[in-house]
Amino acid sequence: MRVDVLSKEYPPEIYGGAGVHVAELVRALRARPDLETRVHCFGAERDEAGTTGYAELSGLEGTNTALRTLGVDLAMAGGTAGTDLVHSHTWYANLAGHLSGLLHGVPHVVTAHSLEPMRPWKAEQLGGGYAVSSWAERTAYEAAAAVVAVSAAMRDDVLRSYPAVDPARVHVIHNGIDTDLWTPTHAPDRVRALGVAPDRRSVVFVGRITRQKGLPWFLRAARQLPADVQLVLCAGAPDTPELEAEVTALVEELRSTREGVVWIPGMLPRADVVALLTAATVFACPSIYEPLGIVNLEAMACETAVVATATGGIPEVVVDGSTGWLVPIEQADDGTGTPVDSARFIDDLAAALVEAVSDPDRAAAYGRAGRERAQAAFSWATIAERTEAVYRSLG
Repeated sequence: MRVDVLSKEYPPEIYGGAGVHVAELVRALRARPDLETRVHCFGAERDEAGTTGYAELSGLEGTNTALRTLGVDLAMAGGTAGTDLVHSHTWYANLAGHLSGLLHGVPHVVTAHSLEPMRPWKAEQLGGGYAVSSWAERTAYEAAAAVVAVSAAMRDDVLRSYPAVDPARVHVIHNGIDTDLWTPTHAPDRVRALGVAPDRRSVVFVGRITRQKGLPWFLRAARQLPADVQLVLCAGAPDTPELEAEVTALVEELRSTREGVVWIPGMLPRADVVALLTAATVFACPSIYEPLGIVNLEAMACETAVVATATGGIPEVVVDGSTGWLVPIEQADDGTGTPVDSARFIDDLAAALVEAVSDPDRAAAYGRAGRERAQAAFSWATIAERTEAVYRSLG
């Protein structure tokens, strides 16, 4: 059976959790003996067998990002001829999958990593393109032969956002983690080279500067941390100049009152992230929208305790009082995920972080339990097996 996986992100061009998911899923699918897995992705040509990169179409330069995306989708749909099934990831590639299904008469499977209706702030980034991306996503989901949700909470979001989708077609298959690649690695010299003292307590954040990741909330909560606790921000790719300016101002405010605020804006190699996570007292995930949160799995696999918002699929990964701390949040029902009581959310987040850094032994125990959970419940081999079962069910 030939399966063509369609994605905006694919190594070496990865900037988010969906890209990590696709890379790991493809690797696991290619280990399945009865599957031929090909990849179609955005960007430069890859030198990997069975993988094709697609540049933006000429003539669309300077147009809205959404239009340039759809141009790539058209080319990708043409490139999937001969496949038995297409599997698309994120709205960027959803229309390519939908058109492939129509053009070649094959099933189209969609993995739901996030949903446009749940991210209305993207209108800041895409302008009118947000209406285009929303249309592309809705069209693909409503016509898909199957939808894979990365958490039970994500499945609920799919059915709520797109009530025309048959619930029987929506399957829950969690994200996974390679615990051989993400494993505790004590590398103090590497940590020092990144500007962090490995022998001091630290809180680490890893994520894009986008509204859903909640970085501004975390920075406000960090004001309440003990003065000797380091803040390590592996944060880049801001969605808008306005959001970048907001984060910059908050970071500068913290730096004016405390030492040890380290902001690394570039994309770090995995080895550096692993070293920082291993050295950290706790990992912070203040997201206000997170279908699952693969970054939490990465931290847990490195034996790092997690403080995370109790939203979306996060409670399906982080076990409160066992692998970390879950921070309660009451969210607006307007699709933004904004805390109803911002001050309370900030205080609750700060309280959990203070508790974590104030009891390093407890945090270390949570970290060990987290790795055990990552190994037992989130292996990519199991995920690939379940994904293939969905493919086979479509005939």
